[in-house]
Amino acid sequence: MKHGKKYTAIAEKVEKNKLYSAEEAFALIKEGKVAKFDESIEIHVRLGVDPKKGDQQVRAAVVLPHGIGKSKKIAVVTSTKAKEAKEAGADVVGAEDLIEKIKNGKIDGFDILVASPEMMPKLAQVAKILGPRGLMPSPKTETVTDKIKETVEMLKKGKFSFKNDTAAVIHQVIGKKSFDVKKLQENYTAFMEAVNKAKPSGTKGKYVISVSVCSTMGPGVKVAL
Repeated sequence: MKHGKKYTAIAEKVEKNKLYSAEEAFALIKEGKVAKFDESIEIHVRLGVDPKKGDQQVRAAVVLPHGIGKSKKIAVVTSTKAKEAKEAGADVVGAEDLIEKIKNGKIDGFDILVASPEMMPKLAQVAKILGPRGLMPSPKTETVTDKIKETVEMLKKGKFSFKNDTAAVIHQVIGKKSFDVKKLQENYTAFMEAVNKAKPSGTKGKYVISVSVCSTMGPGVKVAL
């Protein structure tokens, strides 16, 4: 793959086999501008888990101290806590009517779906639509809950869930290029603490194998563990 001059200029500054401190890595990333827009800062964490084993799946939620620079649209499906959801700032609130809309493919109005427990059996009928998009509520990501108000408020503050993919890697946005190095570093630390806390009990050997960070359009920088 051929890269442009801006990408190449930044890539040349990154020593291939060097492991940088988080502070050095973010300073390097911020040095060069590849895109005209405010690029996202991504983290890629390679884990020593077997993604084929159910008991080794890494799935958790975290609130980063400085958010990720983008507010998410929250939908709540509930038959008992609609008032709470609206007061907490949910963007979409409904019950069977919302499930019907999802069934008809209207799911572009929200990024996260929260459900009160009594709605889960009814949501099963749209699981095949929500699942592939990562929108199916789950107790593991604390999106199935009686604490609707508290949950929506935390999500509005930037709480998000993460999980490993089929190659045992977690890919996650942890900020924007416009964030200063200190903010990115603090977000990085909070995220890695959440990853380590989510270590499955069945994992043997080294858990976190490698970590790299990059901007949306920029080269990866390896971070020392």
